[in-house]
Amino acid sequence: MLAAPEGFYDVSELVTPSQKKLMLFSGRSHPELAEEIAQELGCEVSPTKLYDFANGEIFVRFEESVRGSDAFVLQAHAEPLNKSIMEQLIMVDALKRASAKRITVITPFYGYARQDKKHNGREPITARLMANLFATAGADRLMAVDLHTSQIQGFFDGPVDHLFALPILSDYVGKNVDRERLTIVSPDAGRVRVAERWTDVLGSPLAIIHKRRDPNVPNQVSVLEVVGDVQDRVCVIVDDMIDTGGTITKAAETLFDEGAAEVVVTATHGVLSDPATERLKNSRISEVIVTDTLPIPTEHRFDKLTVLPIAPLIARAITEVFKDGSVTSLFRD
Repeated sequence: MLAAPEGFYDVSELVTPSQKKLMLFSGRSHPELAEEIAQELGCEVSPTKLYDFANGEIFVRFEESVRGSDAFVLQAHAEPLNKSIMEQLIMVDALKRASAKRITVITPFYGYARQDKKHNGREPITARLMANLFATAGADRLMAVDLHTSQIQGFFDGPVDHLFALPILSDYVGKNVDRERLTIVSPDAGRVRVAERWTDVLGSPLAIIHKRRDPNVPNQVSVLEVVGDVQDRVCVIVDDMIDTGGTITKAAETLFDEGAAEVVVTATHGVLSDPATERLKNSRISEVIVTDTLPIPTEHRFDKLTVLPIAPLIARAITEVFKDGSVTSLFRD
């Protein structure tokens, strides 16, 4: 082998074995969740300077090198929703420009997911727009918990890790509800497939609530009938989110009208927009069970609300992605 000419570096001496470096970043919307995930991973949340200019624009700067890192950017799309999303987009852009090797966007609750298709003319498909924005910012991968519909995975031209809170929620329900009297209830036709997974796990019968929405009044539904036997049963309504609580409370009243002995509500995302807290607190629902994919402030908590931790699930998924393992293996059983 010829020696390098005088005055030139021998490049072979500069080559070192490649070592992957996991870095976890968090926006300002749900720092408690980021800290819990970091504790599960045995790492620290990477220091980031985040603040608002006087006109509301967001400034981001990472306080240590991210070059060559496997970066995971966590942000709960919580109120103020648009600001939370914009902050995460800016963080992704900063990581891309700072030469992070791979950027995974973690959105425990994926904002704008409800508009995943056009119901009428001249409407947007904002779930697709969100995916486009993250791709343009520089994201290589998306990770989310219980997307509103599975088709959203196809909106992003890259890997999407779709995590499910069902094992966490169903384990809690199975241990705290009389399984001999348990009936799983889908609040509408769109959630039937999810409800069927619950019945597979808990070995319970299924009931479906047939409803019709008023297209001219957002968040208002007209419950028509219950398909299935709920007489003297402990009914567990399973949904992906609770927003204003209108759908859930009307569904519960319909079940009681059909003879249900007790109604429990489970949902992955506790959005709990006003007046959800008052509606749920004053309803005949026995317990409302959600995860902490979104921060739930003190004023939105009430005695019947149970909040289960999502950090262990997200941490395990991050570990599988970092090790180039299988996220699907987390749900195989």
